[in-house]
Amino acid sequence: MPIKNRLEWFDTCLGQYLLEREQSHFDQAVVDVFGYNAMQIGFPQYDFLSANRMPLRFCAAIEESAALRAAPEFLPVETNSIDLVLLPHVLEFSANPHQILREVQRVLMPEGHVIVCGFNPRSLWGVRGFFGSVEERFPWCGNLMPKLRDAPVEKHFPWHGKFIALPRLKDWLTLLDFEITKDRLCCYAPPFSQEKWLKRFNFMEAAGDRWWPFSGGIYFLTAVKRVHGMRVIKPEWNEVRAARRGMAPVAQKLGANTSGQEPRLAARNGILVKTPTQGGE
Repeated sequence: MPIKNRLEWFDTCLGQYLLEREQSHFDQAVVDVFGYNAMQIGFPQYDFLSANRMPLRFCAAIEESAALRAAPEFLPVETNSIDLVLLPHVLEFSANPHQILREVQRVLMPEGHVIVCGFNPRSLWGVRGFFGSVEERFPWCGNLMPKLRDAPVEKHFPWHGKFIALPRLKDWLTLLDFEITKDRLCCYAPPFSQEKWLKRFNFMEAAGDRWWPFSGGIYFLTAVKRVHGMRVIKPEWNEVRAARRGMAPVAQKLGANTSGQEPRLAARNGILVKTPTQGGE
């Protein structure tokens, strides 16, 4: 698929509808992920890491505008060097999504985060992609549905991609020693190409999370790389506080001849004052 077709689709009202919601979710998801290095794979035209505060943020893609020109299947990045990886719509348009996930697992540091964004095949978006090519898959249904038979087969972005179901993606990540920490869906409105129809079905966005949370057109999945046998060492704050309490100054006890006012004030302030002896010295 030429890159131009993909960029043209994101300029449409449906593409802008998708981008607005994805940018909002990525901003919320990456703002609290801390570390030193963050990498976005694919889509260098859109900065989904803008809300993150890591010192080094870059995009790796095959396009010329990317900071690092590389194929997602073979990243020229050091092992265990990245704290956060974003995968916006990369797996469903790749011939080898398993290899991409293996590369992500390799470059991520232990306890590093990966956030995957993809199209949900079990949604109205997935249904549209299915019926777009139903004439090729089931030629016999043309007699039953003449309107569908005469409709053109959609080959442009994103309907030509191989959408990956969310449970299957979770299984793939689990096999690579990732722990799923969060998942969320959005874009519940049908994928209409006209803006007026998208506005009419805007009410489905507010009701989607409550009534049909499994049928969102787009899903976001956050996972953490776990390493067996690794123990995160944290400072023992309780022991430090106990040691500080142990070093608190103790009032020194004066002799028996400190009945005067000055010695008492000195003892209260923790200062030892030498008093004259009874011999008159």
